[in-house]
Amino acid sequence: MRESVEDRHTRILRLVRERESVRVTELAAALGISVETARRDVTALADVGRVRRLHGSVAWPTAPLNARDARLARQAPTPSPSGPVLGMVVPTANYFYRSVIRGAREAATAAGARLLVGTTDYHPDQYATRIRSMVAAGADGLLLTPCWAIDGPTERDAAQLAEGRVPTVLVERQIPLGLPGADLDRVASDHAGGAALAVHHLAGLGHQRIALLSRSTHTWPHIRRGYHAAVDALGLSDDDITLTEPHIGYFDAFERLADLLLELLWSEGVRAAIVHTDIDATNLLQRLLAQAIHIPRDFALVCYNDELAGLTDTPLTAVSPANHAVGETAVKLLLRRLEDPEVQRSTIEWLPKLVIRQSCGASPTAT
Repeated sequence: MRESVEDRHTRILRLVRERESVRVTELAAALGISVETARRDVTALADVGRVRRLHGSVAWPTAPLNARDARLARQAPTPSPSGPVLGMVVPTANYFYRSVIRGAREAATAAGARLLVGTTDYHPDQYATRIRSMVAAGADGLLLTPCWAIDGPTERDAAQLAEGRVPTVLVERQIPLGLPGADLDRVASDHAGGAALAVHHLAGLGHQRIALLSRSTHTWPHIRRGYHAAVDALGLSDDDITLTEPHIGYFDAFERLADLLLELLWSEGVRAAIVHTDIDATNLLQRLLAQAIHIPRDFALVCYNDELAGLTDTPLTAVSPANHAVGETAVKLLLRRLEDPEVQRSTIEWLPKLVIRQSCGASPTAT
């Protein structure tokens, strides 16, 4: 089975922690990966503060530096030590959240604040540990993406968050009305609006049957809500074949959705689909091409998320969430709360944009 990026990053972090400092070329050799892949992974981990990258080498953030690396570190810009300390806890430093973290880090640096980032791999125990570590490290406020169930927090989950010791901003999560903490500051992408954009675009191209394929993620309920609202408003058929699996990221099961889509294509005349995620859309694209189904002549594809969509042989039209803006806005909301604890609560949602590429059959452009 192919190693995931998260697993490879875990191996990198383990080795760097053990050695404290290692050349990137030595890291690649030790892990059995290319130097290019090692450099890309080190850059991703350094962007979110998990390691320190210095001219051909990588070091653990707290490791002592040799004279040369210490000189390079002094030349690099550092956040003001007198500014607030912000803690950010997210499920992963990769894929969707990488841009969220980058937006948060840039906003924190611009404000003279220090941003600490921790990841949970969607494990509730790690989530609780990361929060304790952030508070112990002196975090004045927290940016949190909790490890709740996909259908939202329990009353106990909400109460624990509402009783937090420091000001908190929710990132890509929401507490339902009636539960403790429902009035917390929060920022997210308007995923329902993004899905509706995709439906309206495909309908505008003449499609009357538009399938929805999505695995069960925290984004899925919002995408599904936007899809159903749009097809209802347009009077289109409901061709939702969403996969509801108990485990987030259960990739093999998505093959079943591809089978269902092919059945709809051959028997029902469905000629368009919205697919979440763009990784799944990329795999589906290859599956359709193997069946001699030409994209976009025979079938139109729009994917949700835009991390890999532009890199396929047939570039994919994509709903692109405003990840960077979400991270940036979250920091600004938290800094505002720290400055004035009584300021009015805020809920901010960023509408994604639709990036039109070859896979839907329209002229490539961005709206």
